[in-house]
Amino acid sequence: MEIDVENSVYGQRAKQLFLEGYNCSQSVFLAFEDKYDMDHSTAMKLSSSFGGGMGRLREVCGAVSGMFMVAGILYGYDEPKDFEGKSEHYARIQQLAAEYQERNGSIVCRELLGLGKGKDDPTPSKRTQEYYKKRPCPDLAATAAAIMEAYIREQENA
Repeated sequence: MEIDVENSVYGQRAKQLFLEGYNCSQSVFLAFEDKYDMDHSTAMKLSSSFGGGMGRLREVCGAVSGMFMVAGILYGYDEPKDFEGKSEHYARIQQLAAEYQERNGSIVCRELLGLGKGKDDPTPSKRTQEYYKKRPCPDLAATAAAIMEAYIREQENA
């Protein structure tokens, strides 16, 4: 999969959304609003719980969760007994996760941020210049969205 984060339309959109104050999951999911039929408010609420590695639990990176949400809404299965569809979708999710991990070293928030074990305080950090200097989150959101964009392009050309 050919990925160019700097020239990715969706990657740069996700980065900008993060810099506007959206959390990492929202930034990636909302970057693809033109690809799914859902109003902005619902999309925002649906993706709101996954910021900070799922409510600042520092588990799976919110940008990765946002990428998975996009994959689900575009390619997910909608029949619980569709074993083949479920298997195909899980393989897709693992492929996207592997691409993200290869580029960033992990898909786990606390590892990406160099934090200790365990959950974090539930209160979000204030978005200051200092915050942006020490957090790779805008770039992580851009990377997740660029990976998803490349995957979509690949599917369209298959």
